[in-house]
Amino acid sequence: MRVTSLPPVPYGATAVRPGWADLPADLRTAITARLGAQVTWAAPATGGFTRGFAAVLDLAGGDRVFVKAADLVDQRHLSDWYAHEAAVAALLPPAVAAPRPRWTLTTAGHFVVCFDAVDGQVPALPWRPADLDATLAAWATAATALREPPAELVTVGLPAMADLARNDLSWWQEIATGREPLPVTTPPYARPLVEELAALEQRLPDLLTAPGLLHGDLRLDNVLIDGRGAAWFVDWNWLCHGPAWFDTATLLVTAYASGLDADALFVGHPTGRDAPPQALDAALAALCGYWLSRAAAAPTGASEHLRPTSCGAVRPRWTGWPPARVGADRPGRPTSARPCRRAVSPARVGAFWLVAGPPGNLALRVWR
Repeated sequence: MRVTSLPPVPYGATAVRPGWADLPADLRTAITARLGAQVTWAAPATGGFTRGFAAVLDLAGGDRVFVKAADLVDQRHLSDWYAHEAAVAALLPPAVAAPRPRWTLTTAGHFVVCFDAVDGQVPALPWRPADLDATLAAWATAATALREPPAELVTVGLPAMADLARNDLSWWQEIATGREPLPVTTPPYARPLVEELAALEQRLPDLLTAPGLLHGDLRLDNVLIDGRGAAWFVDWNWLCHGPAWFDTATLLVTAYASGLDADALFVGHPTGRDAPPQALDAALAALCGYWLSRAAAAPTGASEHLRPTSCGAVRPRWTGWPPARVGADRPGRPTSARPCRRAVSPARVGAFWLVAGPPGNLALRVWR
């Protein structure tokens, strides 16, 4: 298997969180009282890029739960996210493989949410084909259920992915017009591509207006593989209006980094077959600009691993099929996670696949 550069820290080890014993005593007492049983063991979630409390708690009597907590003042953005996530997760269609909330609690200056616990792990990189197959299958099922979501879920107050893309995924356009500098993380030979990338990026909002809902943040670290090999999806606070193919593209970034044929996996997936021409190119061009700009930004207080994970070797490449054929039948097109062995021939721009790599190892390469 061809494996390209991978993050210096596994996605399952990026979090910097307080442990159960680090929480204020009155908060622990209130959580224990609401649980109705003593906590016998706490295993903090090791993946993610926020500093909120998140842990699987083993309880006396044998039950297990997953609890998140955030300070209502110092971590107000997190407590708001957790509250929104709880509201969304409670209303997800039954076909969506996601932990459901049991209860919420505001106490001791914190917002707390308790979920069913999933006995699983974040997939390792490089992706194991079986894990990726399970994830793509579960996502196809979830996407179908979210295509016509229940009315009560829609009324929660969800943003439109098109608006998020227009406001937050327009870095190449900002650079092309001189409103933002070219990130220092961008290699010199990428500069001639700025106008082309900006043009692709500009198309993205109009490509995201299809009905339905999407997860909005379908990264590898928001996937859990349980003991049966089934995939679960967590962290639903970014659920938004838009087509599910955008999540599929985001997820497959790490599949390409793992040496898998990501463009074939995309067009072979039910959500990818629904994508309009140039949708994949526009999405990945926008993500490319976003992650390059993030990699060049000052470190945040969330996690010391956030910037290194954004610092990736970002490799636009020319694929052997034109974007107008996205979703068209191609003989032998694989629909499972198998290594990429086919030759790439010159063509119009196909898919810009991004590869996460170590800090200072950003590359932007074009095969023509």
